[in-house]
Amino acid sequence: GVPADRLSLSTQELPENIAELVAMGIKVNACSLSQLRAFGEALPGADVGLRFNPGLGSGGTGKTNVGGPSSSFGIWYEWEEECAAIAAEHNLKVVRVHTHIGSGSDPAVWQKTAGMSIDLCRNFPDVVTLNLGGGYKVARMATDKFTDLQECGAPVKEIFTKFAEETGRELHLEIEPGTFLVANTGAVVSTVQDKVSTGPSGHTFLKLDAGMTDVLRPSLYGAQHPLIVVPADPAASRDTEKVVVVGHCCESGDLLSCAPDEPETISERELTMAEVGDFLVVEGSGAYCSSMSTKNYNSFPEAPELLLTEDGELHVIRARQPLVEIWKNEVQLDDKILS
Repeated sequence: GVPADRLSLSTQELPENIAELVAMGIKVNACSLSQLRAFGEALPGADVGLRFNPGLGSGGTGKTNVGGPSSSFGIWYEWEEECAAIAAEHNLKVVRVHTHIGSGSDPAVWQKTAGMSIDLCRNFPDVVTLNLGGGYKVARMATDKFTDLQECGAPVKEIFTKFAEETGRELHLEIEPGTFLVANTGAVVSTVQDKVSTGPSGHTFLKLDAGMTDVLRPSLYGAQHPLIVVPADPAASRDTEKVVVVGHCCESGDLLSCAPDEPETISERELTMAEVGDFLVVEGSGAYCSSMSTKNYNSFPEAPELLLTEDGELHVIRARQPLVEIWKNEVQLDDKILS
């Protein structure tokens, strides 16, 4: 695993065992004034980070925009004086500033936010690290564009250099490019378990043995993932057809071929003609899929996970969940209570 001193924690819910986590080396960023007070009461005299909402946000959709006045994430930037007062009351040393404005954000907005974020460091003289979060656009679909890190990074470097010249303080830059690094390293391999039609004026539907229990992003955000039909017979040669791809949950919203940014709107994909028993691969599933799944919804167990190594070997890294584990934490009530 990752050593504790390499972890940074910014959370909507401050853990009750915060002192234990800090003792392990985890770096905590308070995300509200009440969190900062609670941290100070638990760990007076400790080092702490502050996650600010810089007043600006950007995201692929409104659901992935986590900055600006409509976002609850982070301490509103105008409350920096209150932060300084709380830190002084508990003898806390503010050593980090953290901001994150959204996922799939506009590079120009990200650059502007970098300047706004570094200004927050001016009023906290002990700050040595500025974490600008993540949000770098990942090209999952062929029509998508990756964030150009050189385009984003050059102006940010200038901002840091200018700050150092003005203050004599060279800040350490941290970023969180997790999705950018791993989104396209994972895929869900499902099976077409049924194929139905709603007539000439309707749609042809491919029903999978996976869905929002494994890849929630389309249902939640209207996110787009490449969908690839792989015939069970490798020798098969087939034409294409327009289909709607749906998951196995009893939900109209369990839709993998939704319209872009519109999770409730059906969109057809032109795919290789599929038959029951064929495979369908949902690509671009390496980030915010397994970790964000609707685990055990409709009593579907967790799917297994496998790692494909460079030598072509597959290794199980998470076994398929036994069905009984879904209800293992349920407690049997005494019959008298139910009578």
